[in-house]
Amino acid sequence: MLEVIDHVGVAVEDIEAALALYRDTFGMPLIHREKVTEQGVDAALLDVGAGHVELLQPLGPETAVGKFISRRGTGLHHVAYRVGDVQQTLERLASAGLRLIDEQPRIGIRGSRVAFLHPTSTGGVLTELVQPANGH
Repeated sequence: MLEVIDHVGVAVEDIEAALALYRDTFGMPLIHREKVTEQGVDAALLDVGAGHVELLQPLGPETAVGKFISRRGTGLHHVAYRVGDVQQTLERLASAGLRLIDEQPRIGIRGSRVAFLHPTSTGGVLTELVQPANGH
């Protein structure tokens, strides 16, 4: 089911300043950066151990991360777990009574298939399921 922690998502106002901290000061290698317009973010993945830190700068105030920052400020946004089959995992969790944000997977960074679980069902933590694209 949930295989490993894939990444932790951090909401930031300025991705360049965040990269200066995480990449330059902490020494985490930047392995990928892209604008994920479907999710309304400029995202950067940095390696740390077997997982990643995903920096998320909103593309606008009306995006999910933009609204998050306006309500709660910058900082930890979500925890993401790697799964073998995101659709099957969603169906199993929905049948177990968990509240889903995404009933169907959507495309995430690096072509992954992702879906979010509502924090009211996961102890207050926004939870992402990630099925990596082949080769990632």
